[in-house]
Amino acid sequence: MPGPIEGIRVLELAQIMAGPTCGLMLADLGAEVIKIEKTSGGDDTRKFLPPDINGESAAFMMMNRNKKGLALNLKEKQGIDIFKRMVEDSDVVIENFRKGTLEKLGIGYDELKKINPKIILCEISGYGRTGPYADKGGFDLVAQGMTGLMSITGESSDKPPMKVGAPLTDITAGILGATGVLAALVSRNKTGKGQRVDTSLYEAGIVHTYWQSAIAGATGKSPGPLGSAHPLTAPYQAFKTKDNWITIGASNQNNWMNLLNSINRTDLQNDDRFKDNNSRMKNLNELVPILQEEFLKKTSKEWIKVFDNKGLPCGPINSITDMHKDPHTIDRKMIIEVDNKKAGKSKAVGMPIKFSETNGDINNGAPNFGQHTNEILKQFGYKDEEIENFVKLGIVA
Repeated sequence: MPGPIEGIRVLELAQIMAGPTCGLMLADLGAEVIKIEKTSGGDDTRKFLPPDINGESAAFMMMNRNKKGLALNLKEKQGIDIFKRMVEDSDVVIENFRKGTLEKLGIGYDELKKINPKIILCEISGYGRTGPYADKGGFDLVAQGMTGLMSITGESSDKPPMKVGAPLTDITAGILGATGVLAALVSRNKTGKGQRVDTSLYEAGIVHTYWQSAIAGATGKSPGPLGSAHPLTAPYQAFKTKDNWITIGASNQNNWMNLLNSINRTDLQNDDRFKDNNSRMKNLNELVPILQEEFLKKTSKEWIKVFDNKGLPCGPINSITDMHKDPHTIDRKMIIEVDNKKAGKSKAVGMPIKFSETNGDINNGAPNFGQHTNEILKQFGYKDEEIENFVKLGIVA
């Protein structure tokens, strides 16, 4: 079954995570994504070892499945000429270099749109292409700190700052980039013109502060870390059970009453400290120990069965391997198996969006270094002897 954007060709001039996430999203949606790597070793993620599978980086394979691979030397004029020829017959270019890098190579947006006025250039950087930080390099850890995420993550304000475990701003910036590309494609269908799409790790971090920014905007005070609790509603957090931990979402009044019925503590509904959400938030430090005492009476599995039967939102605290084995994960095809020419079968995270008519299949593992170089160059009109010469000259690998 073809993906919803089948027929769109994407040139990915990106490495490690934010840019490749954008390319991954577009590849999953059906685009032909050509990953262009430097001839001196390729994407730096290839060196993220261990772990490896038969010598291939597990990290690289995770981020680059469903893509074709071309190793191209953009430091040489002939390499730039090859890239320009590819731009003529492509729809999107993704890049996550520092500001000005493409311009120095002679393939900035002004040059690209002369070659192909319909081209869409997606630039994913640390801080965006404008503003006082535009020239700074960006990393997820730094972005999480600067955007306030590390000030709201962790157990309490007297503990060391803590980042979100996943590289949240990298992944989110990639998703925002893909969203921008899709919007630009829709606009191009109306106007016939391409455009630049500009997003960053900095903006990706900020968009995760909606609730906390609402509080800061209304009160002038920055909320701090609350562990697993919610800044606006309660009870909505993790609790320890007899054998493990579970999460409970009793954030509205109906679910609050449902929780009290489930744990046989309906007496609390007459307690003025907990009568409504406002009261519960003000008295959260008194509420949590009362609920915690009840949760210690049963195992996580027992409580989840009780709450599921009552329709109360709840769940276990899974490890990553637990999540991989969860029957719902398997049914939704969120952990899949793909085939790499060298590594063989490997696990990959699946497509997070399902379509009724255009749910494209994901079959291909990440490309080996330079795996599709010949195929891609022939696709753009180069002859065998030309390709052999490029290899000898170090233009491609």
